[in-house]
Amino acid sequence: MHEWQSLSHVRWECKYHVVIIPKYRRKVLYGKVRHQIGRILRELCQQRGVELLEGHCMPDHIHMCLSIPPKYSVAHTVGFLKGKSAVRIHRELLYERRMTGLHFWATGYCVSTVGLDEQRIRQYIREQEKLESGQGELDLK
Repeated sequence: MHEWQSLSHVRWECKYHVVIIPKYRRKVLYGKVRHQIGRILRELCQQRGVELLEGHCMPDHIHMCLSIPPKYSVAHTVGFLKGKSAVRIHRELLYERRMTGLHFWATGYCVSTVGLDEQRIRQYIREQEKLESGQGELDLK
């Protein structure tokens, strides 16, 4: 059964599978940085009222399953997450204090809607590392 959320005049279930990559697809998301970026993205999601249902960080990209309220567009939400997280990554992890030109993420993102296949999408996000290394297979039943 689906868990519907509600605001004052709307009941909704809007879930999206989003993939973002660092600039030039550099393999920079590992170790301490990996955990800190996860924390930063979770905090920014909470701040905007977006629910981060599932997330997994690979060395060169991040998969997230987001529940976005209908008052925000996907583009607005992903733009907010990428923009604010880039500033925080530069200040908190890379120790740069510049006010402009703080690029971390590549332009664009990949998004697909999550419908009745939510559990399958969440399993895919969780098992991403095994799938890419060829150690596991996704059960598509």
